[in-house]
Amino acid sequence: MFRPESPVLRYPRFKKVTQTILYLPHFLSWAVIGSVAYAMFRPSTGLVNIALTNLGLVEQGIPFLTEKYHWAVTYLLVGVWQGMGWGTIIYLAAITGISGELYEAAMIDGAGRWKRMWHITLPGIKSTVVTLLIMNLGRIMGSNYERLREFDNTRVRDFQYQLAVYIYNKGLADGKYSMATAVNLFQSLIGLLLVLLADRVAKKLGEDGLL
Repeated sequence: MFRPESPVLRYPRFKKVTQTILYLPHFLSWAVIGSVAYAMFRPSTGLVNIALTNLGLVEQGIPFLTEKYHWAVTYLLVGVWQGMGWGTIIYLAAITGISGELYEAAMIDGAGRWKRMWHITLPGIKSTVVTLLIMNLGRIMGSNYERLREFDNTRVRDFQYQLAVYIYNKGLADGKYSMATAVNLFQSLIGLLLVLLADRVAKKLGEDGLL
């Protein structure tokens, strides 16, 4: 059966290294990822700052982890990196389910790679995109305490204060278990409402949704 041709890489090792960098974080704990992030982004001795300084792009190290706005960007990018590998696996699985005859017909009609991607690949994985979007909306108010703990430091502690930290402080540190449970339940209910709302909107737009 015909399958869309895969691009030939001049350096096959690049593919293996890229796959390892993308897939590995999903199977590691936040303790390991946090240690790697500190080794990479430490203000004076981090590998990124050393490279930027040696290349003459900056005069002194960028405070990736000690200045609140730089910390926020670093925190988000590391989170994207941690989830990128799993998302890649899901989307590649969805792409392999697209009929190869569609790509063959498009190639015969003279469609280039970009047109095949826009008119075949993206519509073919649209349902997967919608499903993942709905599921991720349910976690929009959630936060990962383990992740926050690994990136915690006194200079950004007030800036990184999220519900997970509040629930931990009230529930385990202060012993107010009922209050922490109520806040966690409220967070879960908001996530459920967002999922149901997104599912209803998706169905109105012609998608299958979750339910």
